[in-house]
Amino acid sequence: MQPSGEQYSMTAVGYTATVTEVGATLRKLAHEGRALVAGFAAEEIRPAYRGAVLAPWPNRVADGAYDFGGTRHQLPLSEPARHNALHGLVAWVPWTLLERSADRVVLGYQLFPQDGYPFRLDLTVSYVLSVDGLTTRLTALNAGVDEAPYGCAPHPYLVAGPGRVDDWTLDLPAADYLEVTPDRLLPVRVTPVEGTSYDFRRPHDIGDTFLDHAYTGLGRDAGGRTRTRVLTGDGSGVEMSWNAAGLPWVQVHTADRPEPELNRSGLAVEPMTCPPDAFNSRTDLLVLAPGELHEASWTITAV
Repeated sequence: MQPSGEQYSMTAVGYTATVTEVGATLRKLAHEGRALVAGFAAEEIRPAYRGAVLAPWPNRVADGAYDFGGTRHQLPLSEPARHNALHGLVAWVPWTLLERSADRVVLGYQLFPQDGYPFRLDLTVSYVLSVDGLTTRLTALNAGVDEAPYGCAPHPYLVAGPGRVDDWTLDLPAADYLEVTPDRLLPVRVTPVEGTSYDFRRPHDIGDTFLDHAYTGLGRDAGGRTRTRVLTGDGSGVEMSWNAAGLPWVQVHTADRPEPELNRSGLAVEPMTCPPDAFNSRTDLLVLAPGELHEASWTITAV
């Protein structure tokens, strides 16, 4: 048994992908042999949340504590150095295989009530390869009897081509970013990107810019989708797109890490339903009624 559990591979129209049992993680994605995400080996423990599904919240909950339904809840501090609860509750659990074909994998997980999150969710994630690339769809059903706070996001690290993040160009149509505290990366205020180093509305090289920020005010195409691209000098690379109405935030992180092999090796692009610490701020926080279903999807495409 591999550290990430069973491995489910798919192939279609030049794309190949591998999804794992643990965390319903996207371990590999390539097009015509060219990697589109920073993956990891089957025998490795997944590093830095690469490719994980984040639910029932993305990003951070300050001190792991929040009030909901008249009760104070305390989540495990999964980011102890910053005293935060990080990236939800399903990134390290085994998901159950529900469907599998040559170009499709569907996994499910039942999140039962527990200390800190006493709510019942039935989660399903599907990965489908097509000419459009890899489309991921995450659904959450409130299978309990009480309203449940909810948010979600994916956590892929996009790879444009050879080199590191510093060598690539970012195209990100976002008008605003969330200022955060330098020590704990918790929200301070939403600020226009105009005149800052965080403005990538006109594509330009990332260089040595450090990014670990949530963006909003997302630009959309005629179909209502936000499209961000990470490109090499010759114009090839990778695009990620999503419906901005359902995912109005995106966390972008340059993967600054102490490990040389991981440091700035991919650009995390995480479309989110809500910003960091939404369980406390309530900003764009979803509240699922009993029996209510929420769905979010995103697509990664070779350029």
